[in-house]
Amino acid sequence: MQLKNPILGLCQQSTFMLSAAKVDQCPDDEGFEVAFAGRSNAGKSSALNTLTHASLARTSKTPGRTQLLNFFKLDDDRRLVDLPGYGYAKVPIPLKLHWQRHLEAYLGGRESLKGLILMMDIRHPMTDFDLLMLDWAVAAGMPMHILLTKADKLTYGAAKNVLLKVQADIRKGWGDAVSIQLFSAPKRLGLEDAYTVLAGWMELADKGSEAAE
Repeated sequence: MQLKNPILGLCQQSTFMLSAAKVDQCPDDEGFEVAFAGRSNAGKSSALNTLTHASLARTSKTPGRTQLLNFFKLDDDRRLVDLPGYGYAKVPIPLKLHWQRHLEAYLGGRESLKGLILMMDIRHPMTDFDLLMLDWAVAAGMPMHILLTKADKLTYGAAKNVLLKVQADIRKGWGDAVSIQLFSAPKRLGLEDAYTVLAGWMELADKGSEAAE
């Protein structure tokens, strides 16, 4: 019998911890964190809610609503982090600069950050923000996994073609350090692949097999 991915139970029991406007308001820098980033309206909150089977992250039709670092507890050692959405023109410049400063401080100085999930709308992949995040992750040696969100908005064939093109572009520009997959929150497409990545980064990959012995 195939064992369930060990991260699944943790995601299903996840709870909101706190919101931080600045890095010094974040939880203690220990254990395992995986952060979720994406350009405004790339489907980040919907992806987080689908992965956790809850309404942890606030979804909104108004891009740019996520203005804080939002932490969600999986267990005493593991957390998911919803990062501010970026790139929305109507967000005031001072607020954009504040987000940028504190996002950089979080990404650059957080020891417990084990990986970054980057959301790209499959209809508008590889935006300027996406390229910046790719540059940063590869330069910092930070594992990155991309979810091509809203894959249900295209036919499967068209979605697969976008996946292959983006995959090739990333390999050409950034090497093999970044993984990528199709994802759809409404259709629950790509959940298992995303859970596998999360479990690996949070060092849960072998717990199921240990329990079975």
